[in-house]
Amino acid sequence: MASEIQFVPFPAPRAPRATEPAAAPPPPRPSRNFKRLQAELRGLAGKAIDDYAMIQDGDKVMVCLSGGKDSYTLLDLLLSLKRSAPVRFELVAVNLDQKQPGFPADVLPEYLSRLGVPFEVIEQDTYSVVKRLIPEGRTMCSLCSRLRRGRLYRYAHERGCTKIALGHHRDDILETLFLNLFHGGKLKAMPPKLLSDDGRHVVIRPLAYVPERLIARYAKARGFPLIPCTLCGSQPNLQRELVGRMLAGWEREHPGRIESIFAALRDVVPSQLADTTLFDFAGLDARRAQPAAADTDAGHDA
Repeated sequence: MASEIQFVPFPAPRAPRATEPAAAPPPPRPSRNFKRLQAELRGLAGKAIDDYAMIQDGDKVMVCLSGGKDSYTLLDLLLSLKRSAPVRFELVAVNLDQKQPGFPADVLPEYLSRLGVPFEVIEQDTYSVVKRLIPEGRTMCSLCSRLRRGRLYRYAHERGCTKIALGHHRDDILETLFLNLFHGGKLKAMPPKLLSDDGRHVVIRPLAYVPERLIARYAKARGFPLIPCTLCGSQPNLQRELVGRMLAGWEREHPGRIESIFAALRDVVPSQLADTTLFDFAGLDARRAQPAAADTDAGHDA
């Protein structure tokens, strides 16, 4: 008679003792695609920093952190580049709490504490000022950005920060170009590096070469705790949004056009434009080459 097969259950795993904290699972290994994406972003940011001499030895860089994908990516890349940079510099993350209703005030402090980054949250109720001064339905971005910029500049001065790093990317720069072209009558964009109007602050944009689509992919892969803007981000039909859709349409129909337009910003030929403050058109006559004597005699003989 065939013997019966008995199934003996495995013993239950021993529960950890109260004095034995359970070991944390190892962090997932980054995928090959993520490593390539991170390397591309590091390369683009590093090139912009080098091309425009954005960061020098001994700089104290204030990284403006809003809670959006761009500023999270900016901070992440600067931390990564700092570890291998040929110069030594400090980073301090700063968030301006503008007292917008529903703003999750604990998200950024918790994230930055886990990251081990020096940070400070400064407070100024710009929300009430903007809502009071801007009529309903009008764009709030201009006043909001001016108020925010003034407070951040003041903080940078008080804390001895030598550079102010903002998270504007390549698409922001191109959108600004066309906004000024269409609505301001100026051939003007958003420079990768600038000196503030009062001459006291140097502002840098290390993401100047980075397309927004790469930032969106990176932020999703990193799982940043994003905080949406409830002030201007909820306004419909913003002109910047319309220009962004125009550029995206161009890129779909003509791949490479956006890159070509951005390349044009880095290869300006003033003599082929019409700005008399950039090129001495009046002096062209004096610079004209005089005909040689032999050419003059030949002309008379003819």
